[in-house]
Amino acid sequence: MNFLSSNLKFLRNKNNLNQEDIAKIVGKARSLVSAWESDDRDITTEDIIKLSDYFGITMDTFVGKDLRIKTENNGFDELELLFDKHKDILTESDKAVIKTIIEQRKKEIDKELGD
Repeated sequence: MNFLSSNLKFLRNKNNLNQEDIAKIVGKARSLVSAWESDDRDITTEDIIKLSDYFGITMDTFVGKDLRIKTENNGFDELELLFDKHKDILTESDKAVIKTIIEQRKKEIDKELGD
């Protein structure tokens, strides 16, 4: 399944960008960005690469993963996006340690708020 159009709109809004900003990033017209977001026009591989690089995610994630889906942690899985962005330097062990630290800190904050 292709999630490019919905992911483009999601990432644009999440980063407080407008369609004109995206158009400048890829060097295209704003109307073309609008057509991409509404899935009325196909996007070139070159433009996918530019946008993937800009947002710091892989092309596979940009096209193949619905970034709007919430995780079981009641938030968007930004950690997975971060891991994906730094896949060249993070080992699976590194990822596990980072997740553990975040989960422990969340528990501490929940406890503090509950008191």
